[in-house]
Amino acid sequence: MQPGKPVARRPVVRPVAADEAPDGPPCPACGTPNLAGRKFCRRCAAPLQVREQPAALPWWRTVWPFRRRVRGGSGRALRRTLLVLAVAGLVLAGFLFFPLGRYVYEDVRDKLGGTAEISPTGVTASAAAPGHPASAAIDGLTNKYWGAPALGASLTCSFGARFRLVGIVVHTGVSKEPQEFRRGARPTRADLLVTTEDGKVHRKAVAFNDKPGKQTVRMGISDVRSVELVLREAAGQGEGRPVAVGEVEFFRRT
Repeated sequence: MQPGKPVARRPVVRPVAADEAPDGPPCPACGTPNLAGRKFCRRCAAPLQVREQPAALPWWRTVWPFRRRVRGGSGRALRRTLLVLAVAGLVLAGFLFFPLGRYVYEDVRDKLGGTAEISPTGVTASAAAPGHPASAAIDGLTNKYWGAPALGASLTCSFGARFRLVGIVVHTGVSKEPQEFRRGARPTRADLLVTTEDGKVHRKAVAFNDKPGKQTVRMGISDVRSVELVLREAAGQGEGRPVAVGEVEFFRRT
């Protein structure tokens, strides 16, 4: 007789244990609830205890020597002292260099900004030759002129609105034509006295080329109230030849 074939043991079915009753926080990766105390998710095996990220540093802590993280109070007093000294230095520098800084700022704006002509609301002269009043210097015509009977005479232009004066254009002589220009007296040196809203007077000496055409004088003064042109030297003077100023134009910053 042949031995019998072995028969495998039949599996024993065990009763299914009750499912977990998760009452802990959900998984940060998949959202599956888990039992409290688990370290990994029962579904995706993601870590349940996520490490907290350190808080972002403020901007001033990213600059040396404040960017180093320290423990406890190590180096904190030194950083605070340096920060206080830096702020105090900036305040002191701003106080000392404010006028210079403002001048540079306004000068840059003058160069980058636009300009527009501004007309005076009034004009007077300390003296004028017959037939050549002060108003002829601001009428827009160069064939009419203000005639100063002698050196030292002045022409004063006043303005209703205060403005930033960036330039003055002066046409000297009795005419733009070269022959007519040489026949009259014309200023070659003068003083510009610019009065501002606070009553301060800014003085600037200017020299004119002895030739027909416009003479440009660059300025940079704010809150201008009036401008006075005082004649100091002239060419071509003679009997019956008043010193001629054909036209004066003023330009403001826009």
